[in-house]
Amino acid sequence: MDLYDKLLKKETKLSVIGLGYVGLPIALEFARKIKVVGFDIKEDRVEMMRNHKDPSEELSSEAFDGCDITFTSNPEDLRECSFHVVAVPTPINSHNLPDLTPLIKASETVGRILKPGDYVVYESTVYPGATEEDCVPILEKLSGLKMGKDFKVGYSPERINPGDKVNTLTTVVKIVSGCDEESLDVVARTYELVVSAGVHRAPTIKVAEAAKIIENAQRDINIAFMNELSVIFNRMDVNIYDVLEAAGTKWNFLKFYPGLVGGHCIGIDPYYLTYKAEEFRYHARVINAGRYINDSMGFYIAKQTVKKLIAAGKNVLHARVLVMGTTFKENVSDVRNSRVADLVNELKQYGVDVDVTDPYANSMELVKEYNYGLTEKLRDDYDVVIVAVSHQPYLDLNEEYFKKITNDHGILVDVKGIYRNRVKDLVYWSL
Repeated sequence: MDLYDKLLKKETKLSVIGLGYVGLPIALEFARKIKVVGFDIKEDRVEMMRNHKDPSEELSSEAFDGCDITFTSNPEDLRECSFHVVAVPTPINSHNLPDLTPLIKASETVGRILKPGDYVVYESTVYPGATEEDCVPILEKLSGLKMGKDFKVGYSPERINPGDKVNTLTTVVKIVSGCDEESLDVVARTYELVVSAGVHRAPTIKVAEAAKIIENAQRDINIAFMNELSVIFNRMDVNIYDVLEAAGTKWNFLKFYPGLVGGHCIGIDPYYLTYKAEEFRYHARVINAGRYINDSMGFYIAKQTVKKLIAAGKNVLHARVLVMGTTFKENVSDVRNSRVADLVNELKQYGVDVDVTDPYANSMELVKEYNYGLTEKLRDDYDVVIVAVSHQPYLDLNEEYFKKITNDHGILVDVKGIYRNRVKDLVYWSL
């Protein structure tokens, strides 16, 4: 009887290490089929999940119903499990270099409880080679076991898109890989329990790692191209969204749009690839150029806003600006790595007074991350309103709303082009 059969018969358990916006959905889906232990180092988050609350605010309380799962912050509880899924964050540091600290610590946690016959599958986004070169040595050292002989390792990159209720864990094809043919088969069959879209069996772990890293690098480069076009067309007094609407009538035109690129994936993953490329003495010119363009857009929008203030005859020093939306993308509460912070902080450097509002963000988290919070009450005399994130509640706002919260000769900066062709009286600018 192999491990897959033992999981099905509930003779052993599967663990998920890291219960963020990636790990928790995986844990709950598996818990509808087999026994699961959900592990997170933060007891306050664990307690919320015990009470059927998702700390990431992505899942409803009903998502916990019918799940055979134990939530814990005690690593000793992982000894009951034989199949371990590691789904911890892989951020970058202040120098845009990979920070593998969460991944290393998770590997240490698993290594201490690893026993013969166990499987460890990593889901965290990494550069090609990280699983076998950085993680496996830790597992072997702390367990005293050898990969392949005593335990198996696999890699199955997460493809969860925060805020997306259509493309979910179960409906998107899952890439799977293993350290040998036997492990590949067990890993594939295990994930097929919960992924109705099926799995793609990658030939090696490195291929699976590389496939994940280029998904977001590709999007980053395409968005960077749109952002560069928006800068060029702005100088020509041509609206980029009008151009994209026209170009989009051709069947093979790729529909990407300009904007602020943040979050845990697109704004971070390319740096993992460029870091690894440097190890092989290759400077990734295109990828780095895309990152530079996208990381500079917050500063560019701030500069254009100040230009509009000056052109309108307004005093930049202590001008009142409202920024609407500060999460890293629309319709989510997550503010980590939000590039809206670049916009806010750059405006403050010009001496502008900035208020920030957002229907989803948590003010305390903003203060912790960026040293600014949400304004409690909006004014009625803003010089500029910047709609930075296209949250659902903002889509139906009209010009009358913005006129009520701006003073004479108010300016509307529409980063995502939501209100294009709907503004007549206010000074209007978009990317």
